[in-house]
Formats: sequence, structure tokens, C-alpha cells
Amino acid sequence: MSGQPTTSPTHSPRHHLLLVEDEPSLVLTLSDRLRSEGYAVETAEDGDQGFEMARGQAFDLILLDVMLPGRNGFDLCRDLRQQGIETPILMLTARGQVVDKVVGLKLGADDYLTKPFDMMELLARVESLLRRSRQATPQDAEVTSFGDIQVDERRGEVRRQGAEVELSALEWKLLLHFIAHRGEVLSRDHLLDEVWGYDATPQTRTVDVHIASLRQKLEAQPSKPQLIVTVHGRGYKFIA
Repeated sequence: MSGQPTTSPTHSPRHHLLLVEDEPSLVLTLSDRLRSEGYAVETAEDGDQGFEMARGQAFDLILLDVMLPGRNGFDLCRDLRQQGIETPILMLTARGQVVDKVVGLKLGADDYLTKPFDMMELLARVESLLRRSRQATPQDAEVTSFGDIQVDERRGEVRRQGAEVELSALEWKLLLHFIAHRGEVLSRDHLLDEVWGYDATPQTRTVDVHIASLRQKLEAQPSKPQLIVTVHGRGYKFIA
């Protein structure tokens, strides 16, 4: 990576970036340069820490190494996308084979940069991804509100009366599916196919258990649900 002179930042200041990288010298070099360009940078040294940080905070971009201790970059990328977190991901790796790039992109990465890379190219890729993200997702386009609940799909957050509600991966997927099909009666078989997947073999009560958990977290009176209602003999309907 070449040490190009620092230029005045032309992007919107204080974009929040997460760098997931285990090589200390590279963490120092990248974080210092990105901060000098006006970005706010947080770092994680392994895949598990990166996963928890990406779930718990809102970032504008994730720079993700592939070869990480614990959960590797491919697995981390896949797991974040399964959680509904759509933050742009730029993968950084020493692997240069086409097959590795294809795997990363198929798992949900937005771009791929092979080490060693030029610092100016990295900065250009970062700015390009941030610009594309702003154009594709207006700030309020992915926020759904109903009553005292706000669901921010871009940030992967659910808030009730301003407090964050912790959902499991399946609860998150289930809620998003209900929102996308609001007003429709959805059978248990439909939900098993669309949320759990055709390859899943859950117990027959799995859907009911997860819906009961969602009600506990979202409904004012879980025993008398007003959001996720039961349509006897047919399934469930989301009313917002």
C-alpha cells in the first residue's frame, strides 16, 4: 500500500465505519488514514467481535478481512445478511482467486479488494460504496412505524417507545416478512417455507413459539394481540 499524501475530505463528514481486521499494523495504518479523511472508525479484531458490534451499532460501511480468528469474513458477511443488516461491506483479503471473490459477493459483500492494495484505491472504493448506499437508500425510506414501534431495516434495529428491542435472527426475519405482507393471512406452512426455508425441519409448534415471543416483545398486551393476530384455522395476520 502506498503512503499517498492526505487530501482534504470531500465526503460528508463523520461517516461511521467498522474495520474488522486482526493484523495490528494494518489496523493502525487503515484506521489512522481513514480518520485523517474525516471518517469515524471503530475496530474489531476477530469475526465474533465484529458480528456483535455490527449488530449493536449503526455503521455506514464495514471493511471486512476474510482471514479472521473465530468467525471468518465469509461467515460474518453471511450472518449479517441473514440478520437483515444491509450495511455495505467491502471485503479485504490476501486471496486473489476469482472463486473467492465470487463466494464473497454471493454471500452479500458489495465490493472486494485484494491485498496488497493502494491506499488511494481503498479510499475511492469506500467513497463509491457510501455514495451508492446514499442513492439507493434514502435516510427514512427503510423505517417502518406502527404505534410506538419503529423498525429500521437498514440499521437492523427495532425500537419500542425509544428503547431497543432485542430480537433473534428468526424473530427479525419473521417480523420483516409480516411487514412485507401486512394485512395478508399467512399460514404456518407459508411461514415455515418463507422464513425458515425449505430445508428446515422445525417442530410443528416452532412458528407459534416465535410468534408468541414477538408478541411478548412488541404487543402492549401480549394476551390480547393487536399487531400479530390469529386467524383461526388459517394462520396469522399482521395489522399495522
